[in-house]
Amino acid sequence: MNIALWIIAALMAVALLSGGVLKLTLSKEKLAAAPGGGWTEDFGAGAIKAIGAVEVLAAVGLVLPAVLGIAPVLVPLAAVGVALLMVGAMITHLRRHENRVIVVNLAYLALALFVAWGRFGPQSFIG
Repeated sequence: MNIALWIIAALMAVALLSGGVLKLTLSKEKLAAAPGGGWTEDFGAGAIKAIGAVEVLAAVGLVLPAVLGIAPVLVPLAAVGVALLMVGAMITHLRRHENRVIVVNLAYLALALFVAWGRFGPQSFIG
């Protein structure tokens, strides 16, 4: 189970890091033109950059504390943060009737909750 948690956390970190970097570097117009980018119409450029920064921080929080052995309790906390981020994304997509994208958010939500459960519970770094 420990290996599965590491793999899932690492894959989620890669996905969040790439999405966050795109949100931080691309303009709102370029993001809106991408497939599934319609949600950007509901947010200002600053809010999109803030979401990107949160995604980058979540990516770092899912892996780095455990790798360095410094405050590894941050890993499940980052996973809870990702779960909350995905709930917000699902609400946004629901309001916009973008049902296909919600499936992806739901998958990320499930993976984040699994990592949070595993790292708070049976495979905790503390204990």
